[in-house]
Amino acid sequence: MNYQIELRHLHYFHVLAEELHFRKAAERLFISQPGLTRQIKQMEEIYKTTLFERGKRTVKLTEAGQYLKQEVEMLFNQLNNMHTQVQKIGEGKITTLKLGFIGSAVQTILPELLVKLKAKQPLIDVTLNELSNEIQMEMLLKNELDFGFVRTESYPLDIATLPILTENFALVVPKNHLLSNKKKINLLDFKEESFILFSKQYSASYYDLVMSIFRDHQFEPKVALRTVNALSIFNLVSQGLGIAIVPSSLKKGYNADVDFIELTHIPQRTTLYLAWSQENRNPGIQLFIDILKDIKK
Repeated sequence: MNYQIELRHLHYFHVLAEELHFRKAAERLFISQPGLTRQIKQMEEIYKTTLFERGKRTVKLTEAGQYLKQEVEMLFNQLNNMHTQVQKIGEGKITTLKLGFIGSAVQTILPELLVKLKAKQPLIDVTLNELSNEIQMEMLLKNELDFGFVRTESYPLDIATLPILTENFALVVPKNHLLSNKKKINLLDFKEESFILFSKQYSASYYDLVMSIFRDHQFEPKVALRTVNALSIFNLVSQGLGIAIVPSSLKKGYNADVDFIELTHIPQRTTLYLAWSQENRNPGIQLFIDILKDIKK
């Protein structure tokens, strides 16, 4: 039989790959179960490989099926993006941009970037999502985000980056802490304190960088709590549940009852990066990068 793969085949495959159940997938697709079975069989004949392992009560993806599922998800994401971009251009808008960010980006460059972007392209649509570094990376690779503002030193090969700001760390302590006004801070003075830190889910490389500060001072911190949210950290510190180490830019923009002690004497610094996929063909990508470069001049 001389079949050709069509989008409907890929759509049927994708739904079945999600459901792993022929009846449920057929119901979602509003087709008969035998009809779905025929479509999948056609695909397997075209690709000359089995995509699903069928048991009496189970359906599983083969290795080839798992690969195809990933590729089909990327394809449909790209088709959705293409649909959105064509629609926006038809409305007279240059594009739509989906941005991911961590909290410190809002306290530094992101507001200025958005103001300049809107000045150049008033009709541009921008969607903002506060997300952890790791989730931003996953979404950038799938073209579910156009840009990410991240703190991580480890990037997939397809991700391009531009450094935005390198800064000191700061110690966050409750208001009127006994050591707040000490002229020369030694982290060893806080050895017995409980620490509240950004978790490894925030960024594995960022977490390792913070832990290297403690290693340099030759003690293992008592980590009481971990979170991915800066405001949660500040609120917990203000309640006396521990102290924290954060990028110093986070002292801006939060109304929390805490003191910040900048750690200028340690060698560790943290960098905020703009990240994007080199495979992303969104027409607004270069515009956004050019605006950032103008700001940094």
